[in-house]
Amino acid sequence: MSQTIRASDISLHDLKNKFGLQRTFDEPFFPEWQLAQFPELNDFDFEVQVFLPKKLEPRKHFLNQTKEAYFNLIEYPPLLENTVKMAVLAPLLNLAGFYLYPFHTKSEYSVKIETVDGEIVVEGKIDVLVLKEQLWIMVIESKQAAFSIESGLAQILAYMLANNNQEKPCFGMITTGGSFVFIKLVKGEIPQYALSRVFELNNPGNDLYTVLGILKRLEQVALNEL
Repeated sequence: MSQTIRASDISLHDLKNKFGLQRTFDEPFFPEWQLAQFPELNDFDFEVQVFLPKKLEPRKHFLNQTKEAYFNLIEYPPLLENTVKMAVLAPLLNLAGFYLYPFHTKSEYSVKIETVDGEIVVEGKIDVLVLKEQLWIMVIESKQAAFSIESGLAQILAYMLANNNQEKPCFGMITTGGSFVFIKLVKGEIPQYALSRVFELNNPGNDLYTVLGILKRLEQVALNEL
């Protein structure tokens, strides 16, 4: 009889022992986040730009407001998952173009993965799934593990392992609203994953610029594979 485990209860040790998952620190394995650049202006942006203070690039202006909104929200805890989705995640996905054709998003998407012998079944729901199981996004509520994005790593990796496509890599993002980390998973004979650096809104400047650049880079990767 198989044993069912909630994805929220899975550990990295479980994924390593039961599914053979390995982490790699080889930089060439995950070039997508390293090569990402802030997207260039298009014609519409040039038209809108003249109305902004000091001709600030419109997307940067919007991301600056998003950062301000986040810091305003954390003054009134707890910062819940749906609030993060509405105030931070949704604007990023919109700017990245993931709500437009040929992409589509699913929320609260049910996921199941089991070992080859069928002894262990892991079930759960991913917060946001974009484009046919290629970009998995997980939101950590402030009440969980003191904003630690590491608390959700095993869970999102379990979801990504459920991807039936063995050939294409899939990507993930964990966010608390103030912290972001990207994940790349390649299944193959031995499933491997790697992480980006952690982007923090507490850093000087605005790390949302880089987060958007990476999302746009992943958009390009997905379009090339359609």
